[in-house]
Amino acid sequence: MSAPATEQAPLRLNDLKRHTAALRERILAATTRVIDSGWFILGPELEAFEREFAAFCGAGHGVGVANGTEAIELALRAFSIGAGDEVVIAANAGMYSTTALLAVGATPVYADVREQDLTLDPAATEAAITPRTRAVIATHLYGRLADVRAFRALADRHGIVFIEDCAQSHGAAEDGIRAGAWGDAASFSFYPTKNLGACGDAGLVTCRDADVAARLRRLRQYGWASKYVVIDGPARNSRLDELQAAILREKLPLLDSWNARRREIAATYAAVAVPDLRHPDVSGEGYVAHLYVMRSTRRDALRDHLLAAGILAEVHYPVLDNEQPKVDRRDLSASLPNSVRAISEILTLPCFPEMDGTDIARVCAALQTWSA
Repeated sequence: MSAPATEQAPLRLNDLKRHTAALRERILAATTRVIDSGWFILGPELEAFEREFAAFCGAGHGVGVANGTEAIELALRAFSIGAGDEVVIAANAGMYSTTALLAVGATPVYADVREQDLTLDPAATEAAITPRTRAVIATHLYGRLADVRAFRALADRHGIVFIEDCAQSHGAAEDGIRAGAWGDAASFSFYPTKNLGACGDAGLVTCRDADVAARLRRLRQYGWASKYVVIDGPARNSRLDELQAAILREKLPLLDSWNARRREIAATYAAVAVPDLRHPDVSGEGYVAHLYVMRSTRRDALRDHLLAAGILAEVHYPVLDNEQPKVDRRDLSASLPNSVRAISEILTLPCFPEMDGTDIARVCAALQTWSA
C-alpha cells in the first residue's frame, strides 16, 4: 500500500528564509565586522556602501537614510519643495510618494499611467503641470523603468525637478544607464523583499549635484552642520546604520545575477498563453522583475484558483492614492481611467531568485489550468 501524498507547502510571493540561508556566512561575516569595530552609526561601512551603490547606479552621489519613504521625503526637502508646491505623481504606486508629499506639506497632483506598463504617463504628466508645479516623481513600478528619457526632457523643458522612485527597480537600465542616474535625485528602498534588500529597513538617495548631496547629509541628521549645530531644516533623524550597510555591501555584487534569474522566471511565466491572462512586458534591461504582475478581468477568481493550488498571490496595490481615506479625492478618478481599470485586474505571482524549477513549473501548471 502506497503512502499518502504529502501536501505541498504554500508557495509565497517571496521567501526570505531561503534567500538569507544562501547568504548566511556573508551576513555573519558582515555583522561580525561591524560589531568588532564598535562603530554602529554613520561610519566606514555606510560611507563605503554609499560610494559603491552610487557607482553601481552611475550616479554622482549616494546618501544613506533610514528607509525608502524617507528617501523620497528628504529628496523633496533637499530641493526646498513644501507648502504651496505641487508635485505630479501616479496614484497606483502604494501611497509612498503621497506619504512623503504630505510630510513636507506639498500637494500631490495625480496623473494617469500608461496602459502598457502602468508607469506614469509623460503626456498626462505634462498636461497636469501648472505654475505651481515644482517636481515630478516617476515610480519605476514592479521593476519596469518609467519613460526616463521623456521625463528627463519634460523636467528640463519646464524647469522642474525630476525625482525617480527606484524602490522596485534596483539595476534596471535604459541604454546602459541605470535607474538612479536619470533624475535630479532618486530614492531607493532596501526593504528586505526588494531586489537588493537589507535585514531590516534601509534607504538611500542618489543625486547628481554635490551641493544637493551635502544638504541631504545635513537633513538626514537634524540639519547639523556639525554636532549639535543646526543650520538646515526642517530635518529628520533618518540614518542607514552600519549593520545594514555592511550587509548590503555583501549583497550588492550579487544583484545583477539575481536580476537575471528574476527575468528568467518572468519569461517562463510570460510564455503561458491562456485566455484572459495578460502578461507584463518582460523584455529588455529596463525590467528587473521585482514583482511579476499580470492582469485578468476575473482577478479574484484567478487568485482563488491559485490559492487552491497552494500558490499565494497578492494585489500591488488595491487602492489608488487619491481614493485613500486620508486623501479622499475620489472626484479625480474619472481622469485616471487606466489606473482605475488596472486595480481591479492586477495580480502578483511569486517571483524571487531562489525559486527552483519545481516552483516555477507549479505556477505555470496552475496558470495553464485556469479557465475564466
